[in-house]
Amino acid sequence: MTAISVPLWLLVALAVLAAISLLDRLLLPSVRWFFRRRVNRVVDEINTRLDLKIQPLKLTKREVLIDRLTFDPQVLEAVDGQMREQGLPREVVMEEVKKYAREIVPAFNAYLYFRVGTWLARRLSTLLYRVRVGVKNGASGTTLSDVDSNATVVFVMNHRSNMDYVLVAYLAATSTALSYAVGEWARVWPLQALIRSLGAYFIRRNSKNPLYRKVLERYVAMATKAGVTQAVYPEGGLSRDGKIRPPRLGLLSYMVKGFEPQDERDLVFIPVGLNYDRVLEDRSLLIDKKKDDTPRGTWFAVRTTLSFIGHQVALMLRGKWFRFGYACVNFGEPVSMRAYLKTMDVNPQALTDEEYRDFVERLGETLLDRVGAVVPILPVSLVSTVVLQDGEGLSEFEIKVRSHALLEDLEKKGAKLYVPRSDREYAITVGLRMLMLRKAVTVQDGLHRAVAENAGLLKYYANAIVHLIDGGNDWNHVAEGAAPRVVSGATQRSGFAVTDTATSLSAQIGDE
Repeated sequence: MTAISVPLWLLVALAVLAAISLLDRLLLPSVRWFFRRRVNRVVDEINTRLDLKIQPLKLTKREVLIDRLTFDPQVLEAVDGQMREQGLPREVVMEEVKKYAREIVPAFNAYLYFRVGTWLARRLSTLLYRVRVGVKNGASGTTLSDVDSNATVVFVMNHRSNMDYVLVAYLAATSTALSYAVGEWARVWPLQALIRSLGAYFIRRNSKNPLYRKVLERYVAMATKAGVTQAVYPEGGLSRDGKIRPPRLGLLSYMVKGFEPQDERDLVFIPVGLNYDRVLEDRSLLIDKKKDDTPRGTWFAVRTTLSFIGHQVALMLRGKWFRFGYACVNFGEPVSMRAYLKTMDVNPQALTDEEYRDFVERLGETLLDRVGAVVPILPVSLVSTVVLQDGEGLSEFEIKVRSHALLEDLEKKGAKLYVPRSDREYAITVGLRMLMLRKAVTVQDGLHRAVAENAGLLKYYANAIVHLIDGGNDWNHVAEGAAPRVVSGATQRSGFAVTDTATSLSAQIGDE
């Protein structure tokens, strides 16, 4: 017998390859089976108590969905068009389609969503805010449990903060699993994989590429047809000034385009209104653009975020951190697409392109009006509105009188108020103190006035409910026009004792 000598590095490589083969053939199938069984058990358990069941499409393997989307007939038709237009080989264009499909299609994991994701969403939401659901149904008393379980449900929401994703997912977790459209900002490791596993899909909001838009359109249509519960922000991005922005109708158009009234599955939109006593990104949103109106870069956003987190951690370590007031969500009256089309006497399939755009625009405005009608009125928005209405300065008593009058007026119009502890005076006190803590309002000679440097914050929070007030457009005219009546930073610092008093009161509004 002749001995054969091999280099040590080759022996190690062979051993590693042999171990990988052993794992792939013997151990990994058992591990996959173990985890698949646990996921299936979670799905079966969760489906027994959800109002809207997890649809089979969400449980389909991601590779299958990618192939289905890549070879969709309408996508292939778009591929042929691009080949003719640009003179490219089919293989090149199909590779581009596959890249788009992989970018868009989520990888939903029910175990991760319900066992990890919702737990984290609940802990984070309740850590930062006193979370409340103000209104659970519309004027007719219809609730989510009353919606046809076979319908495709789409939550239509205003977009105040990136916390919206977390907050609504937490509050809706007992009823359904949501699929969000998430912008490119979240396509970073490891956030990207986590977001995909929670059922979200990524979109390029400003892409003009017709092939990409066709792939996205067909995925949204496929998910809608299959009954996947979705959540969309018609505004297309965060509000920079606090107001509800005009709708951007891309995703809504994709959802409605393939809907036919005679289909077995209805399409139901549920308006959702959100508001916060403090939006985490408020200052960043207000200074999101440079003086020449060009957008700030990614590094600015990262630096600002890290600075904010560091400051909050430092406050926690010193025992001076408190929750950011109330976060409230209202659910409005469901809008059945089948009933809407019957009322409008319209069939989307029979419309020309121009007629269809007009139809979707009217639908988007209707839904956004419904969303605006259920935006909750919270203490900070209420008091900000009252303070901005009088630049001369108001005593605390005058603020309370005017706030009570404004609340009564809004209530008569059907606005959705959230009054902590059912005590309006307490709500007004909480809102005023929070604005004082943030140095947006100061007191001199018993009169409360806006601080010039932070007047933008007052306008931002007042704009959240300005659409509910008669003749309300926005408060953007106040900053310069009221500047002589607004306290400067130097004057504010001279009232140091007042600021200290407000700080000493923060414990009363932080955790109640």
